[in-house]
Amino acid sequence: MLTAAGFHVLLALASGRGHGYAVMRFVEEISGGAVKLRPGTLYRTINRLVADGLVEESDAGDPAAPHDARRRYYQLTPQGERAAREEAELMTRLVTAAREAGLIT
Repeated sequence: MLTAAGFHVLLALASGRGHGYAVMRFVEEISGGAVKLRPGTLYRTINRLVADGLVEESDAGDPAAPHDARRRYYQLTPQGERAAREEAELMTRLVTAAREAGLIT
């Protein structure tokens, strides 16, 4: 099972590679502002996901973005995609249980 921050990062990268700031913005937007990954948490999480083989640094940058040598892009590995899918399926079961318990409509 992934940490919440780990799942958020994998979810942000599920549609394609991205850099840290884009991941932070995605998480804040998708959560309606309820979740804000601060830089320390984000980069510790990314480093952990890289160490676990779920995310890798991408050699390709974004040709449309202004040049910034410090900007690193990340992408899911096949193992990361599988882990994100499994976590999403678990969450689906949890939401179903919450609905059946009358917690959400």
